[in-house]
Formats: sequence, structure tokens, C-alpha cells
Amino acid sequence: MQRRNLLKMAAVAGGMSVLTERARKAEAQVARATRGMPSPKIKDVQVIAAQVHQIPFAGEPPDAAGTSTVRLSVVKIITDQDGLYGYGCSTFTQRGELVNAAVEKYLKPFLMGKPTDRIDDLWQACYNSSYWRNGPVLNVAIGGVDQALWDIKGRQAGMPVYQLLGGKCREAADTYVHVTAPDLRRVLEDAKRAVKEQGFRNILLNPGYQTPGPSLRDGAVGTGDLGTNSIFDSELFARRSLQYMEAFRKELGDEVGLMVDIHERLAPNKAVQLAKDMEKLKLFFVEDLLSPEDIAYFRQIRQQCATPLAMGELFNSPHEWTPLIQDRLIDYMRMHVSQMGGLTPARKAAALGEILGVRTAWHGPPDTSPVGMAAQLHLDLACYNFGIQEFTFFSDQAKEIFRGCPEVKNGYMYANDLPGWGMEIDEKLAAKYPYGTDEQGDRQRLNGGWGELRRRDGTIVKQ
Repeated sequence: MQRRNLLKMAAVAGGMSVLTERARKAEAQVARATRGMPSPKIKDVQVIAAQVHQIPFAGEPPDAAGTSTVRLSVVKIITDQDGLYGYGCSTFTQRGELVNAAVEKYLKPFLMGKPTDRIDDLWQACYNSSYWRNGPVLNVAIGGVDQALWDIKGRQAGMPVYQLLGGKCREAADTYVHVTAPDLRRVLEDAKRAVKEQGFRNILLNPGYQTPGPSLRDGAVGTGDLGTNSIFDSELFARRSLQYMEAFRKELGDEVGLMVDIHERLAPNKAVQLAKDMEKLKLFFVEDLLSPEDIAYFRQIRQQCATPLAMGELFNSPHEWTPLIQDRLIDYMRMHVSQMGGLTPARKAAALGEILGVRTAWHGPPDTSPVGMAAQLHLDLACYNFGIQEFTFFSDQAKEIFRGCPEVKNGYMYANDLPGWGMEIDEKLAAKYPYGTDEQGDRQRLNGGWGELRRRDGTIVKQ
């Protein structure tokens, strides 16, 4: 009897032991599920560099004759977890090789072995590690790293990045495109085509492309030993800008949003006068009316007219954009997301703008990689104070290299629903087009850099 009881007790104890082991395993499984994947560590940092055809203007034919080549750089961060990596745009076309070296020679050794899930912490570490900061080369390099980390986090979560930012505030981002041609008749034709055939509701004109400078025969002093014939006439530029926009408003009507890009090329007093002259046209905005060195004049413009203002594509530092936003001296912030340091600082600037009634209009020129455009699009979708998105068409070559490019239909840009930015890069194909491919003239001579503009007397013009 006693023996039987002992056996029963042993059986019960054994059963409890099995149950306890099962409970421990179940608890461990729940703990793993609630923790998610272990924190990935950075295993490698690479730069994918390629010279890619882009289509800079609406109305251009989709072939090589209607494209220009730009140097695109993308940071790829590879983690210690198989198949987990991310992409970020680090394109600075005019100084591409310097940015690539900043990533490979400085940021890579600094980042190796660090966890990818502390994005803001890593941003601050990269930003402060150089001591001297807020320069375009390092900012763009950090911007590529930052975007790649967000891409990794999205892939890890199995969500598009816009979901990590709180989800969509809208289904798609309204866009505007550039038009250009050698004369007013042609540029109006391209604008009408973009509106009627491609569905765009917003058009930007850069009169600099339609404003040839005077030749040396036209009374320019010349440049002597300075060695350039690129003469820019600011008076002609200002007159032409107003004339063209008046014609655009008359021909396109009141329903089309019109923008004009001054490209920082006017002296402050001329810029103030032009903003006043354009007030009657009820533009969507005037872009980059002043250079960063002259932003104090925005207060004077604000006091004299109601012309909407967009500014910021050359800004590197929050000390440049914060005063304009906090004092409501501009209507649209136009910083370049990669150049300002990536998604992390961009969403903070956007949040500041939401409180103060300043909307976003991120810089999206042809020398933004499709990865960079995707990053801007995810911000556009998730930020309540989105205003409009600059867009340039992707060439067939760009779409082959960058799979998953954002799509534009009837003037609206849509993101796909794949994790992260929703993009993959064909690295073997990109390697077939190294920097310098198809570059000619000054672009080739200056290693992708820009040349110069001068006034009639030889003075350098800001651009």
C-alpha cells in the first residue's frame, strides 16, 4: 500500500516536471516573440556608384538624346543576419568621389559592429564624430547611412517605412515637374503636354535654361585670364522670368499650379522686387529666391508681398532652416533629404513645420537616386503637413538598375507596399556604368563638377 502511494507520488511528480518543462519552453517562446528578432549588427558598409541616364524635364523623349547622365551613389549596409541589408541615397553628383570616400574611409570603420536598431543614436554619433560638421560631403554620407538603417528596420519589421512613421496620411503624393525649351513657344508646348497628356497639375519653369547670357560682342567686358564665356545677365533673367510666368498663367489658366525657380541668382534687392511683381500671378511658389547667404532678406519680402516662398535645397544645417520655419518666413521647406542628413533630421524638421504651418516640398532633382526619391515619398505619405513633391522621370536604364522605383500616375506618386523602401538594386548592372560614362565637355573635365557663371564684368554669379 505504501509502495503504491509512493509510485503514484512519483508519477505525479514526473508529470509536473514535464508540465513545468513545457511551461518553461512556452514562456521562452513568448519571450522570443515579444522581443522580435535579435538586434542586427553592421557587418559591412558599401557604396554602389553608377553614372545613370535621367530625364530632367517633362516633354523630353525617353531615349538617350533626351536625357542627361548623373553620378548616383547609394550606401548599402549589410548586417550579420543573412539576407538583411538596406539602401540609402548618398548622391552628391558634383563631388561624388569625396562622398564615397567619406563613407568607405571614415563612416564604415566607425560603424562596424554597431547595432542597426539605434538609428537616432547612430546618427548623432556619426554627426559628432568628425568634430567639424554641417558640411555637404559628410551630411550626404550620413544621409545615405541613415536611410539605409531605416530600410533595414522596415525590412526587419516586414513593413514599408511609412508604416514605421505612423502610417499614411494620404494615398499618394502630388508632384510637379520641370519644363524647359529654347524659347517661350516650345516651353509652353511642353507644359501643355505635361498637363493634358501626363496628368500633371503643377508645373515649374527654370528661366535660367531659357535665358542665354550676352555674348562678348554684346558689350560684356570679357573675362580675360579667367577663361570663361559663360556670361549671365541678371537683369535679362529677372525680366524673362516675369514675362514667361505671365505667359504661362495666361495660356495655362488659373487651375494649374505654377512655380518658378530663381536658383539663388539674383541680388537681394532684385529678388524682393521680383517677388512683388509676381504677386499678381498667384503662383504656387517662387523657389530659391535668395542664396543661403542672404536669407535675412526673407523678412523684407514677407513684409511687402504675399507671394508664396519655397527655400532650402542648399541648406546643410538646422541653423539655416529653423529660423525661416519658426518665424514663418517661408511657406515650403525644400531641403534635400540626403543632404540634410537623411530621414531622421528630415522628419524632425517636418514636425516643426507642422506646428508652425510650413509645409514640405523636398528637393527631388534628376541627381536624386531612385532610393532617395523613395525615401522622400515615404515622408510625403506619412507627414500631415506635406505640400508637394518635386519629381523627375526615371529613364529605362534607371528602372533596370533600381527595381521598384516609385510610380507616377496622373501626376501622383505612389509607393509600393514592399518592406523598407521597397527597392532592390542590380549591382552587376550598375557596375557596367562607372562614374564618367558618357560625360562630355566641362562635366568630364571637372570630374562631374559644374562650371561657372559670371556677370558681364567677370564677377562670379551664385548658382
